[in-house]
Amino acid sequence: MKGVVRKRFAQRLLDWFDQHGRHDLPWQHPRSAYRVWISEVMLQQTQVKTVVPYFERFMQRFPDVAALATAPLDDVLLLWAGLGYYARARNLHRAAQQMLAQHGGEVPQDFDALLQLPGLGRSTAGAILAQAHGARHAILDGNVKRVLARHAAIAEWPGHPNAAKQLWTIAESLLPQQRLADYTQAIMDFGASLCTQRAPACTRCPVNVDCRAFIRQDVARFPAPRPRRERPLRLASALLIENAEGEILLERRPPVGIWGGLWCPPLLEDGGDAATLLSERYGLRLLSAVALPRLRHAFTHFELELLPLRIRLDGAADTLRDCAGQRWVKLSDPLPALPAPVSKLLQRLKTSTDQPCPEPSTA
Repeated sequence: MKGVVRKRFAQRLLDWFDQHGRHDLPWQHPRSAYRVWISEVMLQQTQVKTVVPYFERFMQRFPDVAALATAPLDDVLLLWAGLGYYARARNLHRAAQQMLAQHGGEVPQDFDALLQLPGLGRSTAGAILAQAHGARHAILDGNVKRVLARHAAIAEWPGHPNAAKQLWTIAESLLPQQRLADYTQAIMDFGASLCTQRAPACTRCPVNVDCRAFIRQDVARFPAPRPRRERPLRLASALLIENAEGEILLERRPPVGIWGGLWCPPLLEDGGDAATLLSERYGLRLLSAVALPRLRHAFTHFELELLPLRIRLDGAADTLRDCAGQRWVKLSDPLPALPAPVSKLLQRLKTSTDQPCPEPSTA
C-alpha cells in the first residue's frame, strides 16, 4: 500500500479493535505461547464459538507442554473428538513431545524452530510469536486472506501460489511497529465480524476508504472462490459387531488416513463380504447381519456413506478382549475417542438396545 491514507491501515484496525474487538477470549488471559499455540491449532477451519469450550476443557486436562507431552494419545484424542481434522490433535501431541525433549518443555521463541515442529506452518508460528511475545510476524489465516484479497483486489484464488505470495508480501508490509499482539487479533476479528464471506458490512469498515474492492463496488468478487472439484463418494460398511454380553467391537484406526488414531467399528470397503472379514481377521462366525439407516459424512476431498450392519455372532468372542488395537465396549460405559459419525451410529444403537438383534431373514 503506497503512502498514508488518513491513518495507516494497522492503526485504523487497532482503533476499531479497541472498541469492537474480542478482548475476553480464554487464550488471551493469560496469553502465553502455549495457550496461543493450542488455540491457533484449534481455530484452523473451526469457528471461535465452537473452539472455546474445547479449549477450556483441553487446558484443564493439559495445562502445559509437559502435561500434553506425557499424556496418552487416547486422552488427547478423546478431548478433541468432535472438532474434526484429527491430524491436528496428533500433531499437537507429537510437537509437545518434541518441545519437552528439545526445548525444555517450552514453546520455542525462534521462528525457524517453530517451523520444525509437526503441524506448525508459517501463519501459526507467526501468530504464536506475535500474540505471545509481541514479535513482528504476519499471519495469513482464512479471515486475513479474505480481508487482504479484498483490500488489494487480488483476482486469483488465495490458495494459488501466486496469490499466496502476494498476500504474504502485503500482510508483512502492513504490520505496525507496536501492539503486534492486538493487531494480530484485530485483523482476525475484523475478518470474522465485518469483512465476512457473505454480506460484509462494508459501510462500517474502518479501512474501506482505500479498499480496492469496495471502491470498485465489486466486493462480492473477492476473494476468488476455490476452483470447483467434484468430491467422489466412497462407500463403506460399519460393522457393529455384538458379542454375547451385548458389547460392541471397536478397533483403533491406523495413524494415517481418515480418523487416524481414533476408535471405530471395523470398516468394510469396496463391497467386501462381512462374513469373510469376520472369519479371516477375527476368527468369528457371523450369525446375522441387519442393515441400519445409512449415514453420510463429508470430508474435505470426498464424501463417505456408511452402511451400518448390526451383526450377531455365532458363539463366544471373548478371545479379542486382550488383543492390541481392539476392544469390546459397553455402550453404557465411557467410550474412547470416536469420530463424530461413529458417535451418532453408536447412539442410535444404544437407543435400540432394548430390542433384541433381529433374526436372520429366511427369505
